[in-house]
Amino acid sequence: MPHFTDDDRRFMQEAVHLARLAWGRTSPDPLVGAVIVKNGKIVGRGYHAEQGTPHAEDFALKEAGKRAKGATLYVNLEPCSHYGNNPPCVLALRNARLKRIVAAMRDPNPLVAGKGFAFLRKAGIRVDVGLMGEEARHLNEAFIKFITTGLPLVTLKTAMSLDGKIATRTGESRWITGVKARQYAHLLRAESRVIVIGIGTVLADDPELTARNPIDVWNTIPVKRTRPKFEQPLRIIVDKDAKTPVTAKLVRKNPERTIVVVSPRAPKTRVERLKEYGVGVATGHMKGGEIQLKAIFQELGKEKMMSVLIEGGGGLNESALRQGVVDKVLFFIAPKIIGGKDAKTPVEGEGNSSLARSLLLKNLRVSKLDVDLLVEGYV
Repeated sequence: MPHFTDDDRRFMQEAVHLARLAWGRTSPDPLVGAVIVKNGKIVGRGYHAEQGTPHAEDFALKEAGKRAKGATLYVNLEPCSHYGNNPPCVLALRNARLKRIVAAMRDPNPLVAGKGFAFLRKAGIRVDVGLMGEEARHLNEAFIKFITTGLPLVTLKTAMSLDGKIATRTGESRWITGVKARQYAHLLRAESRVIVIGIGTVLADDPELTARNPIDVWNTIPVKRTRPKFEQPLRIIVDKDAKTPVTAKLVRKNPERTIVVVSPRAPKTRVERLKEYGVGVATGHMKGGEIQLKAIFQELGKEKMMSVLIEGGGGLNESALRQGVVDKVLFFIAPKIIGGKDAKTPVEGEGNSSLARSLLLKNLRVSKLDVDLLVEGYV
């Protein structure tokens, strides 16, 4: 393992921060930030803003100019070594005559997978790998899942009271959590290509499912770039009987960004009515009387959708967990006690018959958002 200094960590942290500036905008490309340092000072910065634009290394090299010679590049992901929308970054790095490359992690893309590092070392550039590797993998977990499996990373998000209720017995659910937790939830939407809910949530809450006022990380680092265009996530409603009303906000507002997944036996009059309003309708794969979510996510993977956020109620959440399609869960917990045996919970259904069969999360993280807690874990 290479020895990394405090300065190495500081510059890599800035590279990671730069990469985050394009959250939700690069799919199916990874998030990449790059910093070029010479004589202890940053002379070039860059990040990959969206698919089809130059890579982070290119922008950093352009800003650094001739100062890149003999400098060190800090980057959160291995520089690419193949032709795609852009030429290989390793060629530009070699031609700039850098002295050292510090990378957080190897690129899991089979087209790269160590080839970039090998090229750079052969060119006489020192390459050190592994600094802030855990942070880098967490940053690009959706890309890693997609590039290695062809499937999107599926995150289940819910907000509940301290006693595990997502609404009162009368159905009131706004707002269980505070302002900061809701802002963070909008950031999660902004990062996701697709949001999935069930028909129960549509009928109970009539949500818009748009990313509004997310915590903004823009303009915190002096980068000479314009903000890339942001596209609202695709909304998918799991609704086997096509009960989605045409008066719903998901139908009235940007219907072209909404898809209703129905069963083959859904009433044709309802299906045609939704289509008349511009909503996409897809027939889901059925098993045991319910729509199979994995088939939906496989189709999303074919469309290069890397990240899915499930924001359903207890019924959809239970189905997703039971069907084994969830990678990650986020539970926002408010310091409130609602009570009531008839109040809804985040995961409905029959539940497990024994504790031994309960789902145990891994790599748990707990953070505080003002008065609320956020519990994050992996299935």
